[in-house]
Amino acid sequence: QLQFVESGGGLVRPGGTLTLSCAASGFSLDDRAIGWFRQAPGKEREGVSCISAADSSPYYAHAVKGRFTISRNSSKETVYLQMNDLKAEGTSVYYCSVLIREYYRAYFCPVTLPKKYDNWGQGTQVTVSS
Repeated sequence: QLQFVESGGGLVRPGGTLTLSCAASGFSLDDRAIGWFRQAPGKEREGVSCISAADSSPYYAHAVKGRFTISRNSSKETVYLQMNDLKAEGTSVYYCSVLIREYYRAYFCPVTLPKKYDNWGQGTQVTVSS
């Protein structure tokens, strides 16, 4: 059974830094990509970043490129999202999820397509406010 536990959210001032963790179980990070998504109240879920299964290539949404860094520790089955220079519009619930089996061991992950992911975690709240 595929499961995810997100952690690391909290309250941070604009310009601050948070690092989120996604602990995965039930599969190998070497086989399937992981994506980070966020959803603000009243808005659709949007892609933030993903990391490919085959070679850990990172992909970022335009809004976070240059400020966020995704990484993984396969031995711990954990994916991290370091978020620097956070902005108020980053206030959301952040979720991690696994790319569908169609992309098994792919060298690519579609960061902007939440519908290509399933088995969502419970999310972790990030609030950026002064």
